Amino acid sequence: MSDETAGELATEWLTTPDLVEVLGEPLGRVRRLIAEQYLVGSTRNGPFAVPSIFIVDGRPLASLRGTIMALADAGLSDDEAIDWLFTEEAELGRTPIAALLDGHKSSVRRIARTLA
Repeated sequence: MSDETAGELATEWLTTPDLVEVLGEPLGRVRRLIAEQYLVGSTRNGPFAVPSIFIVDGRPLASLRGTIMALADAGLSDDEAIDWLFTEEAELGRTPIAALLDGHKSSVRRIARTLA
């Protein structure tokens, strides 16, 4: 997936200062959310940024952390994990991030575990 495609699907990328504002959390807490894999981001387009779609109702998408961990366990880098989340998955009939947003985390994680 190209950087442009991932960016279009995410609509917007949030930098760390943006995350502080959107989440209403101090910088230290935002950094902890990233370090503890509640959020995943990329520096491929410049400064570190997180796809805005990963934030739902002012909080990190609840099902994202376990999925990120499963993808990391499968050996994917953060950039590869983001690309995978935004790439159409035939078994799901949509992108994994769309399935997570619809509450289908078990199906997404099952497929993520097969990537290893």
